[in-house]
Amino acid sequence: MRFLFLGDMVGRSGRTAVYDKLPGLISDWKLDFVVVNGENSAGGFGITEEIFQRTLEAGADAVTTGNHVWDQREALAFATRHDRFIRPANYPKGTPGNGSGLFEAKNGARVLVTNIMGRVFMSPDLDDPFACADDILSACPLGEQADAVIVDFHAEATSEKQCFAHYLDGRASLVVGTHTHVPTADHQILVGGTAYQSDAGMCGDYDSSLGMEKEEPINRFVSKVPRGRFEAAQGPATLAGLAVEISDRTGLAEKIAPVRIGPRLTRAVPDFW
Repeated sequence: MRFLFLGDMVGRSGRTAVYDKLPGLISDWKLDFVVVNGENSAGGFGITEEIFQRTLEAGADAVTTGNHVWDQREALAFATRHDRFIRPANYPKGTPGNGSGLFEAKNGARVLVTNIMGRVFMSPDLDDPFACADDILSACPLGEQADAVIVDFHAEATSEKQCFAHYLDGRASLVVGTHTHVPTADHQILVGGTAYQSDAGMCGDYDSSLGMEKEEPINRFVSKVPRGRFEAAQGPATLAGLAVEISDRTGLAEKIAPVRIGPRLTRAVPDFW
């Protein structure tokens, strides 16, 4: 199975780049399944139903989120209407929406997608992500109910991300980190066959501070006095993410490559498709 994950869409620039480029990537690379993290797509804070729908229309099979999932209050309502909208699974019982879902890929494979949030330096402090993952994967194990398992681990600390991936090694096809908006250089296949990257990066303007116009963040570091709101940067966006080839036989990763398409960052695309 040919799989693509795209990191956090940030603002109009990031989501426009996804809308424009994703359909061509699906066609050119003959992708079977695509997941996009959309939690920063509405001006940098949250996601609207219209943006969610347009992301699906561009070719995403599921949209994951993170700590900004409820920044746009309408998400509390539309989360209950869309099974392809995935909020962090370790929110308390009774939270609107789904923390995971089982979907059919273009090649007929059954793909489990889950979004789980870390707890180190993160707010809100959600339920234990390790126990949450155990519950989800025991209910839908790789090689039994699922032909592939994709985990978006939305977390700050690299140590937590790495330990979480090793904990799930062999039980998931991919564990990919989101939240910090900067693509890391540690993409690899772990010893048990799980693909991993500490952070996929963002789909946004990299002439920025994590996708936001840089003047106000710089001001707050220097003066400690806010002068205005954070605003999403509007320059040309770079798509950042991860391409993974998953075995149809085992559901584990066979090949992995970073994806960076756009200005400023060094271009990277998979060379195995």
